[in-house]
Amino acid sequence: MPLPHQKVDKHLLMVVSETPWLHTLAWGWARLKRPSSTTILLAFAALFGLYLLHSVRDQTSATIIPSQSTAISAADANLPTIRSCAKFYVAGPAREKVFSIREFGGIGDGRTSNTAAFRQAMERCAEFTGKGGAQLNVPKGWWLTGSFNLTSNFTLYLEDGATILGSQDPMEWPLIKPLPSYGRGRERPGARHISLIHGNGLHDVILTGQNGSIDGQGKMWWDLWWNRTLKHTRGHLLELVNSSNILISNITFRNAPFWTIHPVYCSNVVIKNITVLAPLHSPNTDGIDPDSSTHVCIEDCYIESGDDLVAVKSGWDHYGMAIAHPSSNIIIQRVAGTTPTCSGVGIGSEMSGGISNLVVDDLHIWDSAAAVRIKTDRGRGGYITNVSIANVKMERVKVPIRFSIGSNDHPDDGWDPKALPRISDVRFSNISGIDTDKAPVLVGIEGTIFEGLCFRNVNFHVRHEAKWHCEHISGEAYDVFPVPCPQLANNASSSHCLH
Repeated sequence: MPLPHQKVDKHLLMVVSETPWLHTLAWGWARLKRPSSTTILLAFAALFGLYLLHSVRDQTSATIIPSQSTAISAADANLPTIRSCAKFYVAGPAREKVFSIREFGGIGDGRTSNTAAFRQAMERCAEFTGKGGAQLNVPKGWWLTGSFNLTSNFTLYLEDGATILGSQDPMEWPLIKPLPSYGRGRERPGARHISLIHGNGLHDVILTGQNGSIDGQGKMWWDLWWNRTLKHTRGHLLELVNSSNILISNITFRNAPFWTIHPVYCSNVVIKNITVLAPLHSPNTDGIDPDSSTHVCIEDCYIESGDDLVAVKSGWDHYGMAIAHPSSNIIIQRVAGTTPTCSGVGIGSEMSGGISNLVVDDLHIWDSAAAVRIKTDRGRGGYITNVSIANVKMERVKVPIRFSIGSNDHPDDGWDPKALPRISDVRFSNISGIDTDKAPVLVGIEGTIFEGLCFRNVNFHVRHEAKWHCEHISGEAYDVFPVPCPQLANNASSSHCLH
């Protein structure tokens, strides 16, 4: 497959969704040097009117939907704005029909199984897919359930105090086929357990609410993993496959058996204002893993997990190369959290379908193994190109930036040791770290070069090993401390790094 060389679209770097009426008013007010009493009265009246209008709109909205205002550049408008990529999701009209899980016999006592109720509710909601869509409300309570499948033109709405609990019966997490780009279950050969909340081939799906929770009660699955008695790959908490126009917001996800949120082969996905919580040593409880997906927005999220907070993927070895479904046009911004064993943002290790046009901005990581990590291996093939990582703050991180290879981690004997990944045009800027254990560790793969790396305005306070470790990489560095490795030359006269 040819290596894409296009630059990140301007639209990706400056997307604005929420209407900045309050910022506009404040800006106008600041420009009035000596407002008269009449002007002051009119300004406060306008502010109060806009507040009432905004409040009424929020209170009457059945779901939380991003504004459809036109994207503008803050520089062009000369106004302060809230940058957002939420316009990747295109909101439609309110759902035609609204149900409550109680209408299907649901009981929110935390003990009664609601598997049949959720499945019946989804069958009923599916009847409205072409008739204006449906919404299922989950009231306050503890709603125990096995897995269930979503439908198109649908909203799952968790009211204040509502918690969906994952069943402790493995039989209520049925087995399904492995993903084509993985060829088998990620942890065990053959089939894999379905996610608690699942969807395939859907369009226009919203999961939102008043910060209700979805709790996978994953300890049962973690114990199977630690005891080495797991027979099939664990299910995710939420997985959407071959789907488009997805909005996930204002929900807390807890205790996923495996990865928490996994959009795969999807497009136009917005994940914003969510919290992901899992014990810090729970195995492989990744926060958000966009996989072979395009136009993905992840913003304003807080994550604590036992693995990567966000991991961008695109398939595993020869299976991923055969499917050749890349991850592209992905924005990750204003994400914060901690993971003691992994990274804030991971790229790979399953990246065989390719990853391009990735923007990471405003990342805050603490007490973690790494802030940013690119992980590849022999046999992966694929590419990682046109990546921008900026405005990263970290405290007490072991290795701030790390490039590494896997540990001979392959799906089967069909992998090709000559299939080497290609990494190019990865840019780091405005990166700072306090009390990091080491300077960056950038280890490529012999036989291929990680090239076009760019480091600008990078500064680490290193507690132990201040010398950079670099192998099989090349690039440039400017205003970097500690002094970078010789493979990162300073070539200001012809640098693409400075533009």
